[in-house]
Amino acid sequence: MTRLSFVFAMFAVVAMPAFAQEHGTEAPAATEQSAPTITVAEAVTGTVRDTVFASGVFEPVENVSVAPLVEGQQIEELFAQVGDRVEAGQVLARLSDAALRLQESQLEASRASAEAAVAQARASLAEAQAAADEAVRVRDRTVSLAADGTTSRAAADQAEASAATALARVEAAQQGLAAAEAQIRVAEAQIADVALNLQRTDVVTPVAGIVSVRNAQVGAIASAAGQPMFVIIRDGLLELQADVSESDLLKLDVGQTVDLRPVGLRQSLDGVVRLVEPTVDTMTRLGRVRISLTEPERVRAGLFAEAEILVEEHEALTLPVTAVAAPNDGAGESVLRVTADGSVELVEVTTGIRDGGTVEILEGLSPGDRVVARARAFVRPGDTINPVPAEPVALSSN
Repeated sequence: MTRLSFVFAMFAVVAMPAFAQEHGTEAPAATEQSAPTITVAEAVTGTVRDTVFASGVFEPVENVSVAPLVEGQQIEELFAQVGDRVEAGQVLARLSDAALRLQESQLEASRASAEAAVAQARASLAEAQAAADEAVRVRDRTVSLAADGTTSRAAADQAEASAATALARVEAAQQGLAAAEAQIRVAEAQIADVALNLQRTDVVTPVAGIVSVRNAQVGAIASAAGQPMFVIIRDGLLELQADVSESDLLKLDVGQTVDLRPVGLRQSLDGVVRLVEPTVDTMTRLGRVRISLTEPERVRAGLFAEAEILVEEHEALTLPVTAVAAPNDGAGESVLRVTADGSVELVEVTTGIRDGGTVEILEGLSPGDRVVARARAFVRPGDTINPVPAEPVALSSN
């Protein structure tokens, strides 16, 4: 009751008896105070969504470094720029091969010399073998004649010594031939090594993807030490590496759908949780989740984005968040339920998911129950009110 109404009512109480006496009528009885009008909300069944919010930047799923396999050669040509999409095996740069070609020529000459040495060793072996065969025949005849007494024992001994010397020369010739053949194999191995290095003067990418970094410069000396010549984003795939509070980390799991809102894009992107890292940063108390994209070509590495990860979605009994009072004096969460006759009673409830302006009611209420829309709104249990329906509360949109 406003102050003006109160004054008017008091005036009526005082003035009406006098008016009645003056006109010979009885004064009417004072009217009872009407019940206050209070907004109420109805417990209804709706869809609730449990979501986790995270933020981070887009990073390559895998970076592949391309380094030269030949040391000390000058970079002659470059065939790829930052941003180029390349295929596996594609030539990105070419190194100078002049020194390697010269080395190859020298090794070819060494192989030819070794082949000549092999031919000479084979001729020497054939000559030594023929001499040894003749010496063995002479020895055998001389030993036979010495046994018959036809020749002296000294001649037989000399024939045996000559045969042994000839056989030793054969063995030496065989070893010389083997050494010459080994020199050919060494030369061929060296030539193969140079040929491999010549092939490696073409710097190729082992994977398909997008060139994100190019450190190579024409004229520089290629080296595997230090920075790589190129960095490739494998298959051009990017993912959002987002930070999540440790209280939400255990809710996340691989395969959960994600709504991504990158900076600079009007439309959101779809994503899926690819990996939940198993550790939490001890300084920031944040965990990290990796989210793959269905359209990675629409973003760039290093771009910031916010993510809304859908943890759970189901039908449940809901109320406006404002209708639920926080725990107080050891009691749990509660609402003020309005009975059919307009009286108010305190009911403890168990809540679940909070989705935007609504909250899931797990226990304590039934569908259709009416409660005071704003808890602790100057209404106490036992009061009688005039309930007025509240506007429906929309769930959070995604």
